[in-house]
Amino acid sequence: MDRLQMLFNAVTVIFIAATMFAAGLGATVAALRSLFTSVPLPALALLANMVVVPLLGWGIGALFGLPTAAFVALVLVASSPGGPFGAKLAMVQKGDVVAGAAMQVLLAAVGSFTFAPTVNGILAAADIGKGVSLDVGVLVRTVALLQLVPFAVGLLLRRYAAPTARAWHPMAAAVSNVTFLIVLAGMLVGNWRDVVALLGSLTLLAGFVLAAVAFAVGTLLATGPPARRTTMGGVAAVRNAGPALAAIGIAFGDQPAVLGALAAVLLSGLAASVPIASVLSGRRSAAAAASDSTNSTR
Repeated sequence: MDRLQMLFNAVTVIFIAATMFAAGLGATVAALRSLFTSVPLPALALLANMVVVPLLGWGIGALFGLPTAAFVALVLVASSPGGPFGAKLAMVQKGDVVAGAAMQVLLAAVGSFTFAPTVNGILAAADIGKGVSLDVGVLVRTVALLQLVPFAVGLLLRRYAAPTARAWHPMAAAVSNVTFLIVLAGMLVGNWRDVVALLGSLTLLAGFVLAAVAFAVGTLLATGPPARRTTMGGVAAVRNAGPALAAIGIAFGDQPAVLGALAAVLLSGLAASVPIASVLSGRRSAAAAASDSTNSTR
């Protein structure tokens, strides 16, 4: 079991690095400059992910009357932005991958600092749970190593060795796709007992609703063309499991009930966001095919 867990962790690291590397290979400095000099977009993304989604987690947990362990897990997930699945959802939905990857890195970095205060504030206001204290330096280094560095390497290759970047991009995307499926299967197989134990409870529904509403909020609180706005929706819908898992280990003693609820919330969130991205992808493919057909008949 320990070897399987180590293998799963290794595949997860490869998935994150490959996804961010592929996003960097497809990015340009000009596109990133345009993204971050347009102040409303990052400002709205920060508002959606740092304020609105955590409040949604609190509200949904209270509305559904979740037990303490499930409420804590939902708040931990909602308060942790910048999940690496955000860039992958941008690829799945054929959205603005550059904007999705760049915003994901920004949110993960800022979230390293805001996660603990946000969780503490919500749990204190709800009179639930304990104080959360995390090593911000470790979180920031993790974000830099797994997300920022691969993205930056890909971006530099695209800028200074464009032919190489174009040649490597399909391979990096393929590795991202394959490891994405393995990670999804591993999450389901590794946590099926926790998920089954929560069948009939409102925990799974709460995670599903949080992701679906966060997708809508991220889309509404964004600027630019539809592909960019829905990409921001996907970034808001999937959260960063790393800080949440660290908090459970430090502040909640790896309580099985909280760990099980966290797995259920994360999986049900993906069950909501991946189909939305797939539907968007289908619509965009159909629109592109229709446009090509129209152009060919002219």
